[in-house]
Order: sequence, then C-alpha cells, then structure tokens
Amino acid sequence: MIEEYFNHGMMRKALEQGQLEISLINLRDYGIGPRRTVDDIPYGGGDGMVLKPEPIFAAIEFAKSQDKSAKVVLPTPRGPTWVQATAQEYADNDEGLIIFCARYEGYDERITELVDCQTSIGDYVLTGGELPAMIIADSVVRLLPGVLGGETSAELESFSDPNTKEHPHYTRPSDYRGNKVPDVLLSGNHKEIEGWREENSIQSE
Repeated sequence: MIEEYFNHGMMRKALEQGQLEISLINLRDYGIGPRRTVDDIPYGGGDGMVLKPEPIFAAIEFAKSQDKSAKVVLPTPRGPTWVQATAQEYADNDEGLIIFCARYEGYDERITELVDCQTSIGDYVLTGGELPAMIIADSVVRLLPGVLGGETSAELESFSDPNTKEHPHYTRPSDYRGNKVPDVLLSGNHKEIEGWREENSIQSE
C-alpha cells in the first residue's frame, strides 16, 4: 500500500531525483515465535489486540541502526495536531524520519520511550496507521527543494502562514455558465491582483 503510493506523482519524482530514500519495514519480520506474533490481549481486559513491545522495539532499533540521527514519529490521537510548520521543520533539516504505523487496538505504551514526536492528523479513528504515515511523509517530502518545481510554490500555498488560508483560484474559461472570473484577475495589474488575493485570503479565527 505504502510502496505503491510512493511510485506516483511528486513522491516518485523525489525518489528519482535522489531527494528521497524510503525503506519499508514489515513488523511481522520481527514477530515472536513460528507464527510471527506481533500482538496480544491487553492487560486489564477489553476488546481488541495490543501490539507487543518486542517486535516494535526490534523494528525501530533496526531502523535507527540504518540512520542514527533519524527521528521517530508516532501518529496518535494524543499528540498535537500535525501542521504545516511541523512539516517544514522536518523538511528543513537533514535528519531522517521513522514513522511507526500503529494498528489494532493500539500499542504497548512502553514503546513511547523510543519516540521523538507524537502527533495527530485529526480527531477520528482509522483502521491503521498507514494513511497517517503517508500523510506525514507526503507533507514533508513535497517541501524538499525542487520537488514541487516552482521555487515559491510551497511558500505561497495555504497554511504556510498559520493565520491565513489561501485565496481562491481561477483558470480558463473566464466565463463559465455565467459565472465570471473577477475582472481584477484579468486586468494584468499585478499590484491590484496581489491586493485582491490578500483581501480574499481567509483569516483564521
């Protein structure tokens, strides 16, 4: 699932240009016993299964052995919300990221001693950690120099300024079903266009 995602679009471009390297680690490779067990019932009772500490420690420690400076990121509802500024912070440094994909009911709490950053992508429940991991990775990779193409593409888009959201966009035709593009955008007056864009950016409350 994750490998396929990175074979498309900007992620593939980053890989081909050598700006990105990805290694996928299957937790089952570090499972316990002949059945490669990675989970068990929770102490104290309750529904679901909890990921065991042994496979997770082994997998993360292996990943750290490949890149000792890499930071371990754990997507979890308990963490602060992942925002553009955080993605930019990781994109600006040379340290790698180890993103752990939790599943099932959760994980043994003791793994958090290996984690540098706990973060949430929103207040809702998913079936696994693959999507959060891909969202986090995508948001960082697209900020690497040259990945988006235009030098200022990332700087001008929504959320780069935490206080505003990006202005509306239009393209041809200028009149579609009677709904016309604002005249100022057709004027060629760059100062007025810039003023319109600032005026029509949504201010965060």
